[in-house]
Amino acid sequence: MGHLGSEKTNYHEKYNPGLLECFENKNPGKEAWTSFICTEFTSLCPKTGQPDFARIFINYIADKKMVESKSLKLYLFSFRNHGDFHEDCVQKICNDITKLIKPNFIEVIGEFTPRGGIAIYPYVSHSTNQAKFKKLKDERLSAYEPGKYTMTLSRIYA
Repeated sequence: MGHLGSEKTNYHEKYNPGLLECFENKNPGKEAWTSFICTEFTSLCPKTGQPDFARIFINYIADKKMVESKSLKLYLFSFRNHGDFHEDCVQKICNDITKLIKPNFIEVIGEFTPRGGIAIYPYVSHSTNQAKFKKLKDERLSAYEPGKYTMTLSRIYA
């Protein structure tokens, strides 16, 4: 049996939600944040075919399943030649992960690099019907500040 990195990684050139994998949460019933930061997300503008670049932030509170990180990397890479608007990419990511793991709460934030002097920072979230997670969803949406995550990263890595 090989070890991590011992085999060549196959990168898919088309958007493919089937790449996402999950594993059983070993601590169901415990509430904990899991955060992923993809600093090199790319997709294509559906109008011009030009590349769009972004940081994608995925924060969730798991229920019974969790996202496997390498599959997430390959899944996000599958957007590289996918033509979609920024808002739609972020919504697809949220929808696909929600369908896979059914988290108690999830939010996906895209901080796209400006083109033509305009930056777009879409925010999408989803929660279960449990009152505390619905409340969290409403609070996070109300408190959303575009660019907050990039500014926080700048302070951490300064």
